[in-house]
Amino acid sequence: MPEEGVKVAVRVRPFNQREKDRKAHLMIKMSGQMTSITNPETPSEEPKKFSFDYSYWSHDGMVESSAGVFEPTPGSNYASQRKVFEDLGQGVLDNAFEGYNCSLFAYGQTGSGKSYSMVGYGANRGIVPITCDELFKTMSTNENTNKRFEVTFSMLEIYNEQVRDLLSRENPKGGLQVRQNPKLGYFYVEGLKKVPVGSYVEIEKRMDQGTANRTVASTNMNATSSRAHTVVSITFDQIIKNESGSETKKSSVMNLVDLAGSERADSTGATGDRLKEGANINKSLSALGNVISALADLSTGSKKKIVVPYRDSVLTKLLQNALGGNSKTIMIAALSPADINYDETLSTLRYADRAKKIKNKAVINENPMDKLIRELKEENDRLKKAMESGGMIEGSAGMSPEELERMKKEMEEQIRAQLMANQAMLSENDSKEDWDAKLRAAQSETDELKGVGSQSTRRSKDPYLINLNEDPMLSGVICHFLDSDKTTVGRKDAKPLPDVCLSGLSIQKLHAIITNKNGNIEISPAPGSASKTKVNGLPLSDTKVLSHKDRILFGSNHMYVIMNPKMTDTADKNLPNTIDWDFAQKEIAEIKGFATHSLGLTKDQMIAQEQVLEMLPMVSEVNAVSEELDKRKSFEVVLISAAAQEGVDVSSNNGTRYDEGSAVRVMVKMTNLLNSNTWLWQRGKFLNRRYLIQDLYQRFLDGDDLSKVSKEEDPFWEPPEEVLIGTANAFLQSLSYALDFEDQLMITDYKGQEEGTLAVTVTPCDAKGKPADEETFVEDPTEQLNKPFYFKVVVGKAEINKSRFSRGIRVQFALPFSNKKEPEVVQTQVMKNTLSPEFKFSKVLSINKVQKKHLEFFDHGCLTFYVFGMQEDTLPEPNLSKLTTKELRQRNNMKENADTTVRRKTLFGNDIASDQSHLKAEVVLLQRKHDRLVQKERRIQEICKEWEKKQESERQFDPFYRAVSAAAFSTGTRLKTRVQMLNQMLRLQKAVKKDDTSVSPQLNSPVVPPILRTSAAPGSISRQKTMDPSIVLQGQKFVRSLKTGSDLSNNKPAGGGMKRPTSAGGNRSDGSKACVIQ
Repeated sequence: MPEEGVKVAVRVRPFNQREKDRKAHLMIKMSGQMTSITNPETPSEEPKKFSFDYSYWSHDGMVESSAGVFEPTPGSNYASQRKVFEDLGQGVLDNAFEGYNCSLFAYGQTGSGKSYSMVGYGANRGIVPITCDELFKTMSTNENTNKRFEVTFSMLEIYNEQVRDLLSRENPKGGLQVRQNPKLGYFYVEGLKKVPVGSYVEIEKRMDQGTANRTVASTNMNATSSRAHTVVSITFDQIIKNESGSETKKSSVMNLVDLAGSERADSTGATGDRLKEGANINKSLSALGNVISALADLSTGSKKKIVVPYRDSVLTKLLQNALGGNSKTIMIAALSPADINYDETLSTLRYADRAKKIKNKAVINENPMDKLIRELKEENDRLKKAMESGGMIEGSAGMSPEELERMKKEMEEQIRAQLMANQAMLSENDSKEDWDAKLRAAQSETDELKGVGSQSTRRSKDPYLINLNEDPMLSGVICHFLDSDKTTVGRKDAKPLPDVCLSGLSIQKLHAIITNKNGNIEISPAPGSASKTKVNGLPLSDTKVLSHKDRILFGSNHMYVIMNPKMTDTADKNLPNTIDWDFAQKEIAEIKGFATHSLGLTKDQMIAQEQVLEMLPMVSEVNAVSEELDKRKSFEVVLISAAAQEGVDVSSNNGTRYDEGSAVRVMVKMTNLLNSNTWLWQRGKFLNRRYLIQDLYQRFLDGDDLSKVSKEEDPFWEPPEEVLIGTANAFLQSLSYALDFEDQLMITDYKGQEEGTLAVTVTPCDAKGKPADEETFVEDPTEQLNKPFYFKVVVGKAEINKSRFSRGIRVQFALPFSNKKEPEVVQTQVMKNTLSPEFKFSKVLSINKVQKKHLEFFDHGCLTFYVFGMQEDTLPEPNLSKLTTKELRQRNNMKENADTTVRRKTLFGNDIASDQSHLKAEVVLLQRKHDRLVQKERRIQEICKEWEKKQESERQFDPFYRAVSAAAFSTGTRLKTRVQMLNQMLRLQKAVKKDDTSVSPQLNSPVVPPILRTSAAPGSISRQKTMDPSIVLQGQKFVRSLKTGSDLSNNKPAGGGMKRPTSAGGNRSDGSKACVIQ
């Protein structure tokens, strides 16, 4: 048969609530088969365009019918569930009846709508249930008595490279084995349960069973459902009897695959983790991408030798036929429409674009049953003889007895597996009587399953617990009725067996007791049990009455909502109509002190909020594992604001703008409970470690000896590293006025708790670092514009509170106004064996030309000093070594509660300390200004007292006015010096008039500068309003000429490059006045 390409469809969903809250913009457009995506960072650029077999627009243009089905509005191009099935599912069905293997798999990031397209929600059924329903409808129209049908159903899940049978409650240690049929070449799952089904209703019940088992498994094993692949396989056999009475089987396997979320590995931020290669969580999708790329290269006719890496993962082994093999394959890529998911959506489109290049060679699977059975029996006889003889090992020369024995066992295992596979194939070719018997047995088992439909009547009258899960597909799947007077909750190994059996972290043998007294439900912790139970986010310490829609968390993962149909009026009126996972997690987050509202939040803060809600249950789970494995580690979610992050300056744009909401980071803090060493993990690193911790815990449950795990392989172990003790902020308003700043800054950690003090001085200076004198003070910061400016930062003595940091302390800060892309960081030397280090560090910073942005930074920004401490692995105190992890965590929590009784609801842990530092800097600046005003006032009082002491005849108003004005408008010592200079000029002028021969004749020459004018009152000083900014400097030069006898006639005005600005009224911008002599 000729090659046929993989059909590829893409489908875009509506905005979800998260995207609406963040006011996301639509970035996807579709026209026919064309899909285009616009980069939100560069909206003016040409959109990237992709062409597929189908482009489904399901973003808007729909209306909900009375039956709850979304249908297109008149004139819209909305693609409904039925439309998608008719294009894709119907093709799968038609190919199955022709005898072809068919595969349909959905790809996309978590939350993009994969499960909606594949399975659907409520009345909006997806491809899988519609295909199954249509299969049996078509079979029912068969009128050929020589043709019969056999349908078997299986459902499995691949998580962390382990296969779980979702139709069996018990799975072997390490999951089911994936083996390869040596004769036919394809891979299969050994021991996978394949259930005969005779109707769509039976398939529906089996799918409910598989979903329930998946929910229980994911909760007990703490697995994240979005990271698991689900494979539904339907084997459809058509047995046709010919005229001679022999039968031919036409067989088709339909694989319907819902892949895990396609979040890119690099987007998780796990880079830098020493154990990043240890997690298998992304292995399947990475391998699938490599397989698709290799197959795409093969389809282009590349001459180079290409090996398709099917064996790299469990998923690609099982999809070998679907990709590049004997199958007609369809891929549906689910797209998010929101600009906030641009990178992931573009990655999905490129993935789908590669997949459409793959070519398959599908053939009809039709074989005479007699021949097939005869060949299988002959092969079984041959394999049995090989096993009895011990097998023939070729090339065994030179092998040790141990190697021969090991090889022999491997061969026996392979022979045994092949025998079992052949026997399974023989059983699939049973006679009609045998098949009917198997079908009746399976139907009897199916009838015993409690589907959702069978519980609907009881749910309308009896109280019950219904589960919540982060995956909407797994919410509302598990139901426990509370119609008896007493319902016990606990583990299945408890005696007597509890009514509700839970497994997993922090679940006690007898965990809780729920009583029902005439419809009034109460819950209490089990007597003498330290069980962890929360009701509406609060720990359960005593008996509590439960209201309708109350949320209950058993242990770390089992979240339920109580529904009491006869007591609906007891529900809180503020609760939403539907309680979901997100609501319950937000409630827990609020109890822990995290804000969960989105009103007024920036984009960065919304992202941080989402990550907090995502990570809180994960951290709770990891803490529970730490307690159970006694790892002596504790974990907590921390929010680090920009000012408290290492290497992140609070100013953006190279230190020229202060952005209060920038660079909020959600991190996880790990604490060694024995020696108080701490580590801060980025979100990606924590997620990576969590997967490894889950794997370690599963090995513990499977009975592995964890004492053999080396510390380097232990995800709970980290080598000691430098830790950020805290930050100290020096606010720079004083530099706007060319004043120095000196203070003992408070060092605060990310929570705003004081960790010590740091002495910092910021002083205006010259280029060589010499401190500027008071002459440089300005009352208007704009006077510094377009001038060079230098200031020196001095880091002095620190005082650190916690003794464990005495092993080494250093300070670093980023240079503002750097022209480099990355902030330039300077640091002090490490001071060891002291908690009071004297750094004696200084750095001169320069600005070539002061601009407005620099003044804005002085006014609003700050220098953030990061104080780091060295950590070492030290021996714990003897009394601590005797405590368990649980006892150590309780002790640590009590200590923290004593230090901080109430945690403030905030996204920024150190806002309080930062605000205090800012206010303190403002107080210091105001104090400096106040001191100058006090000096002026004192000088004016002295002038007034001198005036009072003078005789009436000596009192002259003009000199008195001049002196008071000089004091009032002085910016420091400059005006006082000038007044004294001009008075000296006045005395010299009077002396010249008395004795022309005693001083140079130049005094009477017309070379007198413009500052000297003659008025009606000779000998008096008056104010002259002038636009000439050089008058004072000319006066200074004139006095020097009096002393040296030099000629001023050819001199140009001095100080052209150092002019001080004046206003139009002659008033200097620093408040002083220009003085002239008459």
